[in-house]
Amino acid sequence: MKPQSAKAKGRTLQKWACEKIAEVTGLEWGKDKPIESRPMSQSGVDVRLDREALAKFPFSVETKFQEKWNVPQWIDQAKSNTIDGTDWLLVVKRSREKPVVIMDAEAFFKMLNRQHK
Repeated sequence: MKPQSAKAKGRTLQKWACEKIAEVTGLEWGKDKPIESRPMSQSGVDVRLDREALAKFPFSVETKFQEKWNVPQWIDQAKSNTIDGTDWLLVVKRSREKPVVIMDAEAFFKMLNRQHK
């Protein structure tokens, strides 16, 4: 696969994640909106959330659209890009498969606990 095609797939997954976060939070996504897909090759999280979005969705989102998965390396990357006051969250996908979310188990159960109180 050409690098240009791989980056296009990555952008597609980032935009998909932005759309889903927008659905959950009720906020807009796009350029200069509360939820924004970070341009390729920039450092930091793949989905930029402003203060209001982070209050509603307290996760630092990393996305990976790849055929060969290197989950431990991606988790390390997600952890290193985690914004203070948030938990890391990976959205990963392969061609012709649905996206999968990977996150810290303690954060998952903390989130469920809040939801059921």
